[in-house]
Amino acid sequence: MDSHAQAFDEIRAVIGDRLSTRQADRDLHGQSETWHRAPPPDAVAWPETTAEVSAILAICNRHRCPVIGWGTGTSLEGHALATQGGLVLDMMRMNRVVEVRPEDRLAVVQPGVTREALNTDLRATGLFFPIDPGANASLGGMAATRASGTMAVRYGTMRDAVLALEVVLADGRVIRTGTRAAKSSAGYDLTALMVGSEGTLGIITELTLRLHGQPEDVAAAVCAFRTLDEAVACVAMTMQIGIPMARIEFLDSLAMRAVNQHAGSDYPEQPHLMVEFNGAPATVRSDAEAFGEIAEECGGQGFRWATSPEDRKRLWEARHASYWATLKLRPGATGVVTDVCVPMSELPAAVAAAARDIAEAGIVGTIVGHVGDGNFHCLLLIDPQDADELARAKAVATEMSRRALRVGGTVSGEHGIGLGKRGLMQEQHGEGWAVMAALKQALDPNGILNPGKLVPDPA
Repeated sequence: MDSHAQAFDEIRAVIGDRLSTRQADRDLHGQSETWHRAPPPDAVAWPETTAEVSAILAICNRHRCPVIGWGTGTSLEGHALATQGGLVLDMMRMNRVVEVRPEDRLAVVQPGVTREALNTDLRATGLFFPIDPGANASLGGMAATRASGTMAVRYGTMRDAVLALEVVLADGRVIRTGTRAAKSSAGYDLTALMVGSEGTLGIITELTLRLHGQPEDVAAAVCAFRTLDEAVACVAMTMQIGIPMARIEFLDSLAMRAVNQHAGSDYPEQPHLMVEFNGAPATVRSDAEAFGEIAEECGGQGFRWATSPEDRKRLWEARHASYWATLKLRPGATGVVTDVCVPMSELPAAVAAAARDIAEAGIVGTIVGHVGDGNFHCLLLIDPQDADELARAKAVATEMSRRALRVGGTVSGEHGIGLGKRGLMQEQHGEGWAVMAALKQALDPNGILNPGKLVPDPA
């Protein structure tokens, strides 16, 4: 009997019909949001407890069967594709909010809880979880990819939000990393190691998360600019002065056209900034006024304020819908999606260079971003059957990454590495990439956890 088939028989003895080899289930877990493609996995399992995850990994380790963690499937760099076959471990049935401790401002959740579900659960506490990558992603997946999003400029990323983890290692051992304390200097920071490891070092089965108080007052606005350079210069000046933004998002003119067509809005088809201020009413007013002066100095025009919760919700839904809205600009197209992050002083030049590269390549593409921390994204629309167009789009994305590295930035601020940027890891990390491979070898010597991703192939 094939070793993978034998592993599946043993797993079925543990979880019954929550292991499936049906084609429909495999196909559902073999899809990507972007251009990345791979054959479907050989099987899909839906564990419901840490003990089941431990048993499944121990079985797969014995049979050297690949295991790929799966949340909501919203990653953009092919992180969860089963490039070497094996088992997809769908964690979405582990979706319980285990505990909320308002006095400690923390919550303990299973990995299948989504960020929206957690915030719904927190409504009566006066607290919220601020990490907002746009998609209603699972918190386990967000930790695995070190997600961030629109509010990272004020509240940080998943690196800052995760206090502790429960993780199942490749051989089935269960470890706990971190504590509920605000800080610790006791040994290696295994929590930080696991956050962003993209499922290559272990499967997260529980998270302890830092929460924040709901702001007393919130105001949001959208502002148009005549040129891309003016909008990005406004961002750089705002951050250098130190105005405490909750969010500051950029959309170029093509992205605004897509948003208008998708949402039925009537924003000018010009570069825009979408901003939000949180805090005490007087602070919000003074911050908004200070930003307004900077925006006016940089050529900003047509401020639209959104002070009611409904108006703010519509504003940010328009921003989050920009990905799907852009895809509608070219029906039948798929996206080569990339992000980079650069020092704030380098942001205007980096965005301008990306725009030039897109135009020179003859690609239809938008630029948006969480520009308050130097992170921006391009969505390049391509015909999936056109190899030349794909090659041109990939060349644009690669040059964006290399330009970021040349000015001290990173090839990804939040999307992660997955399949799409693995070829750039040596350029960013040098010998550090070999150190990552050594860590992988130590924790997963049989190489079963999300193989073909993030680290070099074993020698």
